[in-house]
Amino acid sequence: MLKAEGILHSYNDLQVLKGVSLDIAPSQVVSIVGSSGAGKTTLLQILGTLEKPDAGKLEINGINPFILSQRKIAAFRNENIGFIFQFHQLLPEFTAIENVILPALIKGTSTSEAKKRAEELFEILGVNHRIEHKPSELSGGEQQRVAVARALINNPKIIFADEPSGNLDSKNSEELHKLFFDLRDQFKQTFVIVTHNDSLANMADRKLLMRDGKFSSEE
Repeated sequence: MLKAEGILHSYNDLQVLKGVSLDIAPSQVVSIVGSSGAGKTTLLQILGTLEKPDAGKLEINGINPFILSQRKIAAFRNENIGFIFQFHQLLPEFTAIENVILPALIKGTSTSEAKKRAEELFEILGVNHRIEHKPSELSGGEQQRVAVARALINNPKIIFADEPSGNLDSKNSEELHKLFFDLRDQFKQTFVIVTHNDSLANMADRKLLMRDGKFSSEE
């Protein structure tokens, strides 16, 4: 599903990634752990095509996105990649369902088809009763489930999550972690998750430790 080779990246004179290589199979849940400043989020941004590496190669589903034009990279990202962030990144002026269908509308899906898919996801995620509520009217756990629905709306090949439970209490964190594995089993979804949560990291199929810009071990 994903193959990275020799990823290098620096900010000015600070080398953040020092030759990172990684293979991820379809339907795997992979956690990436390590101390702050180890390069985890930078790696996630590059794997998610949000940032280009200084050197190295990336393939997602057999395609190197960095040889594409900016417009085509954006389209590739929209169709193949889902993102879940710590602070949800929901648009406050839109309802839950309007937030979720945005990536589908950008892809060119009709509004009726996008809403049907969103309603199915809301049902699966247990927030179908909150579909017309705005983010400010939702709990933290509900907001994160809406963010998960948005990540899934275009049936992406892979989902990248950056500290997805970092802003949740223990009960909602546990429910979100279970949800990831339910989605993997139900949709054969592939997840790459950067986390400081030991419980989530240890549940993953693979747990990778980053230290000083590269992987130092795998459990």
